[in-house]
Amino acid sequence: MTGLKTSKIVGGALLASLALALPAFAQDAAAPAADAAAAVVDTVNKGDTAWMLVSTALVIVMTIPGLALFYGGLVRGKNMLSVLMQVLSGFSMIALLWVIYGYSLAFNGATEGGISAFIGDFSRLFLVGVDPSTLAATFTAGVKIPELTFVIFQLTFAAITPALIVGAIAERMKFGAVMLFIALWFTFSYLPIAHMVWYSGGYLFKLGAYDFAGGTVVHINAGVAGLVAAIVLGPRIGFMKEPIPPHNLTFTYIGACLLWFGWFGFNAGSNLEANGLTAQAFLNTITAPAAAAIAWAIAEKFTRGHASLLGAASGAVAGLVAITPAAGFAGSMGAIVLGAVAGLVCLWAVVTLKPMFKYDDSLDVFGVHGVGGIVGALGTAIVAAPSLGGFALGDPAAYSIGSQFLIQLQAVVIAVVWSGVVTFVALMIVKAVFGGLRVTESAESDGLDLATHGERAYN
Repeated sequence: MTGLKTSKIVGGALLASLALALPAFAQDAAAPAADAAAAVVDTVNKGDTAWMLVSTALVIVMTIPGLALFYGGLVRGKNMLSVLMQVLSGFSMIALLWVIYGYSLAFNGATEGGISAFIGDFSRLFLVGVDPSTLAATFTAGVKIPELTFVIFQLTFAAITPALIVGAIAERMKFGAVMLFIALWFTFSYLPIAHMVWYSGGYLFKLGAYDFAGGTVVHINAGVAGLVAAIVLGPRIGFMKEPIPPHNLTFTYIGACLLWFGWFGFNAGSNLEANGLTAQAFLNTITAPAAAAIAWAIAEKFTRGHASLLGAASGAVAGLVAITPAAGFAGSMGAIVLGAVAGLVCLWAVVTLKPMFKYDDSLDVFGVHGVGGIVGALGTAIVAAPSLGGFALGDPAAYSIGSQFLIQLQAVVIAVVWSGVVTFVALMIVKAVFGGLRVTESAESDGLDLATHGERAYN
């Protein structure tokens, strides 16, 4: 929905101006009305702008330190700093690449036909033409925010998405290889999918796909990349032969709480305004993960004999992932149901699907983000139905769950295939450049903290 709103940057202002001018034309007062319309269109709402700046900061907290601590607590103590370093460095690199060319390729370009349906252009390279005076449209005609505010908000989305992949390849990949892979994947997977889903000329946007805050763009995209990367890398030494337990669940709990806290900026901020729909997205971002955490814990109790803290925290993240594409489309009860379903399905993916196929997705990026994103993207078609209390776009009476479900399915398939292919090709390129993807066996045994970074988390 971030893109569904902000994609109107190109045409929204013109349409709003025409709409506001119609009554004046009917009264033969075209010129004064046009002037008034222009004045309204150029209005910047300071409350909306302030909320968006706060939301941007929340997403940064969600990533560093939230995601870093969540992942760091899940690995072994000898690899704690390596995970923190990968998240921090990846975030920093993508922030720079976003300003250099990412924003231009994701949110600019022609709105009709050709390659512009899949990727933008270089019209905003190095943010040329973007300054404190340029504006970006919101959902409300005549209400805008500074374009720089939109740029930095979307920067945080672009930066956290590759960082999610780190959890799937933890404890065994060369640091330089991780960085090059992230840069390639960001350029050829994240940017095209973000453009297709969130830009007005994008293929999936025109198809009518719903993605309020990143179910396909962020979670399916990163989750599939994590799965492919884990398979290509191969398992860690000792995987499925000896226990590889988390070294500090307290860190993981703190990280999960920071993720949840930051997710309010992620989801509610994606409305681009501070209004009633923002509050609905905010509420959904409380209740969906709450339902998922409870569902996961109860199911774990019945299937494994205990309800664990790790399970409840993982369930909460699964619920956050699932509600992301539906945050501004689902009603209050729909969000609860979607969260509960995601908690159960993601639990199955982690404890049954992963051992079945024996892939070493170290921190269950695919099981939680990939599978949860798919559940959320498809479930959005159901919970958005006005008849079920949802907030679908357009005429509520004309909404069809079946038709929207097929559109959502197409978006999911495209995201899965696109990310999977780009990930594999990018890894092959990185492997050729570095002469391999993995650290040596001795480095893996010693731990990446010492072997790669020359320091230890604990003395």
